[in-house]
Amino acid sequence: MTECFLAEGTWEWALEDEYEFARQTYWNATRAFMILSALCATSGIILGILAFAQQPTFTRLSRPFSAGIMFFASTLFILLALAIYTGVTVSFLGRRFGDWRFSWSYILSWVALLMTFFAGIFYMCAYRMHECQRLSTPR
Repeated sequence: MTECFLAEGTWEWALEDEYEFARQTYWNATRAFMILSALCATSGIILGILAFAQQPTFTRLSRPFSAGIMFFASTLFILLALAIYTGVTVSFLGRRFGDWRFSWSYILSWVALLMTFFAGIFYMCAYRMHECQRLSTPR
């Protein structure tokens, strides 16, 4: 049996100076962040619908504010997933193939990032408007 050099990193491993791409690790990380993003966005949608369907029952934490926070968390998870996917894909495909490009799903992910970010901003604005109306009405 010959001795071989093995260097193990986060995304790839080298065996005898030949790099093999560790697809499972980076796919799982990207997938996990996208699933967390979808869960946060879904809960933000539900909180947003409940915010305008009935009066909030909590005085310290309102539903539009919670929906905005959930959409900002969704934006953060999408950004992390895209950063991992972009960094690993560019370093892998850029070295091995000359003619490649990202597909429609990658562009759709950037559109989703912008939409969840602006949804968070709009829910924060709704929260501010609701707070101003609640403070101006006499009790």
